[in-house]
Amino acid sequence: MTKTDLVSAMVEKTGLSKVDAESAYKALVETVTECLKAGDSLALVGFGTFSVSQRAARTGKNPRTGEPLEIPAATTPKFKPGKGLKDAVNN
Repeated sequence: MTKTDLVSAMVEKTGLSKVDAESAYKALVETVTECLKAGDSLALVGFGTFSVSQRAARTGKNPRTGEPLEIPAATTPKFKPGKGLKDAVNN
């Protein structure tokens, strides 16, 4: 499913106009992004939890040359599905 497909599904399920559904989609994505950038987590009960974690710096290898290279530390987003989502997918 693409963004366009998701917006179309939102239009069908909510009766919103396409413009309003796209605005709601953008607002959700921006809010989740801002929350994660601030280092907070976002829990949507029954759906899941968005959070961030720290990945330490490490030494890797260039696959082409085999030379070692330093991979810098990074903050990565994570998603942990909730029980309601897991149950819906498995049934």
